[in-house]
Amino acid sequence: MKLNDTCSSKRRAREAGLPIPGVTGENNSITDVPGVLVGYTTLSSYADPLLQTGALPVQTGVTAILPRGLDKVPRPVWAGQFSLNGNGEMTGSHWVRDGGYLVGPVMITNSHAIGAVHEGAARWMVEHYADAWNNNHLWAMPVVSETYDGVLNDINGFHVTSDHALAAITMAKSGPIDEGNVGGGAGMICYEFKGGTGTSSRSIDIEGKNFTLGVLVQANHGIRPWLTVMGIPVGQHMTDARIPGFSTEHGSIVCIISTDLPLSSSQLERLARRASIGIGRSGTPGGNNSGDIFLAFSTANDMALPQLSSAWRNMTTLNDEFLDPVYLAAVESIDEAILNALFAADDIPTARPSGAMCKALDIDELLKILKKCGRI
Repeated sequence: MKLNDTCSSKRRAREAGLPIPGVTGENNSITDVPGVLVGYTTLSSYADPLLQTGALPVQTGVTAILPRGLDKVPRPVWAGQFSLNGNGEMTGSHWVRDGGYLVGPVMITNSHAIGAVHEGAARWMVEHYADAWNNNHLWAMPVVSETYDGVLNDINGFHVTSDHALAAITMAKSGPIDEGNVGGGAGMICYEFKGGTGTSSRSIDIEGKNFTLGVLVQANHGIRPWLTVMGIPVGQHMTDARIPGFSTEHGSIVCIISTDLPLSSSQLERLARRASIGIGRSGTPGGNNSGDIFLAFSTANDMALPQLSSAWRNMTTLNDEFLDPVYLAAVESIDEAILNALFAADDIPTARPSGAMCKALDIDELLKILKKCGRI
């Protein structure tokens, strides 16, 4: 098992000179939302050859997002969920839509690792919140989502285990986090370039009070001709090194939106819907083979578990008339997070078909196209 806790030295989209709109948080990351932690377990047989047990390489992992950090007391967060195209999985989403909240970590991995990661996350909840779990009839229903990494990874080898999920949770931290070939994004492809994990954030002012919205994406979607950056269809000009067999979409994207704004579950569901516009800015129409699955949660309105609470609940929510800048922040952040995933990623050989290469985005070529078109 390879645990990745170092930060990439590659230029992010803003650092490379793209005039991306919006004011970011300190780290331009989902971890800019106070209390939110992110951890990874990255499995790569290129770094550790002993991981490979068959003919195909291992390039996969687990991403853990902890809305309440490592607090020992289980405290829910209000949440909302939306699927633009449901060709994928997000466990716990039925209860998020009905109950309006979630408890515990939010996990992302590959399509065949949902069960192992769910077991690991549930085991962590039972053990970490032992005082609450041992004295009450409580159930663990962690949120686990996925995208398909079988082009770059031996997905049928079932290399991700519950221990890898536990390790990702244990490694969770605040501050700047890695992007690209890390965690659940290790084996992902985005617009036929190497994709993976990306993050971004926005600072939002509401009547003189500052709030933060942060996103994390696992970008594994799109085909090359769709790729659009700063409004320019750059994928139509970047035609080299396309992956054989990618005439149609093969992947998905998971978007997690976090904020410390006090929002109701209904408002968070509407916020999650705006991820559709965010991913559309880079060109995807939400293809039939894509699982475009989104979750939004708010760390405001701190509360105890409903099973352990009194009959009444008090909460503050934002007036709907002030939601427009929140929606814009989510759209901009998701677009930027996808770019950051592309900018951070490294070349990886394909497992199927063997012998090809999933190339990282050529940043210099991209900048040249955008300059020629007057965008930078």
